[in-house]
Amino acid sequence: MKTNNIFSWTFRLIAAIILLQTLFFKFTAAPESVYIFSQLGLEPWGRIGVGVAELIVSILLLIPRTAWLGAVGGVGVIAGAIFAHLTQLGINVQGDGGLLFFMALAVFVSCLIVLYLHRAELLRFLQTRRLVKA
Repeated sequence: MKTNNIFSWTFRLIAAIILLQTLFFKFTAAPESVYIFSQLGLEPWGRIGVGVAELIVSILLLIPRTAWLGAVGGVGVIAGAIFAHLTQLGINVQGDGGLLFFMALAVFVSCLIVLYLHRAELLRFLQTRRLVKA
């Protein structure tokens, strides 16, 4: 049980730190962020909306009782980012050598691991909503 807790915190922190550090760029309208969301046709509201979603996901990941929910949200938000990289932006965005793409992959994998580690809470939630059978 203690090992699971250490792994949970490790991967929750990895995802949350990456998501939180990118908020500065989204909320200050950094040129790279504006470029990305302009390419997607989502500037400025998409940039701000994604930033708000990432902030909420980060907070949920850092609260032990809601870590599973943050992981679900993180998978969803980052799946969108990965999809955008693969279909419109490319892996290398403005000469970053793929850094943003690989950070998105790190968040995605970290959230999947957190979700796996907290699968019991997710299953309990789904059962109480009668979305899956007990």
